[in-house]
Amino acid sequence: MTNGQLSVGVHIDGAMVRCTYLTLLNYLDMAYDVKDYQIIGPDWMGGAHYDIVAKRPDGVEGEKALRGMMASLIEDRFHMTMHRETRELPAYALVVGKSGLKMKELPPDAESENQTKVDVSVTTGGRGAVVDLGGGSSISYGLNKLEAHKVTIPSIIDSLSKFLDRPVVDETGLTGRYNFTLEYSVDELKTMVRGTGGDASHIPDFGGDQVSIFTSVESLGLKFEAKKTPVPVVVIDGIQKTPTAN
Repeated sequence: MTNGQLSVGVHIDGAMVRCTYLTLLNYLDMAYDVKDYQIIGPDWMGGAHYDIVAKRPDGVEGEKALRGMMASLIEDRFHMTMHRETRELPAYALVVGKSGLKMKELPPDAESENQTKVDVSVTTGGRGAVVDLGGGSSISYGLNKLEAHKVTIPSIIDSLSKFLDRPVVDETGLTGRYNFTLEYSVDELKTMVRGTGGDASHIPDFGGDQVSIFTSVESLGLKFEAKKTPVPVVVIDGIQKTPTAN
């Protein structure tokens, strides 16, 4: 905690990996390259927070190798057993609306395209939070809206699902980067905060119930369509809440 702000996230610089104030669900997402809704396990995994500082073993390079290192660490320290399967889950498909896209794709730039350092972090303070996705891309959460800067559609899909009662799958076919703003209701904000292990009881009623994520995405020329889709999931068969010591 610095100057009323809490730094949360993953920082990879050289051989050092530092993960700060993340839930076990967050770590499992990274380890197995899945989203929250693809992890089937105890509810407490989305509430308890852990810090990890580790040195990458020699010869471990690339995202896939890093995920393997994280999976091994979790399986060892939390005595976790798991298996994979596919389940049919209710979902929302994000698609381009009939009237067409109303956002303008940003031109490519060196900061986004030539990013080499991984630095995904969240800084919270006051009434908002900023998610730094690296390469000049970020998502800022306010009391009643989020503002996305140089963000790809796939990178915000997981954020959208946190406001809703089911996962969101990307069927837009969009590959560019965009600036946009989305408004949400107080109930949707509370759903998002609870889903990330936070306390939603302190959130004031800011009104605006006529606004929601559903109407906001439509203002961008996008639309949510309810559907069922086969989703690969990771099922946690056994796990301890307290990790073993170093």
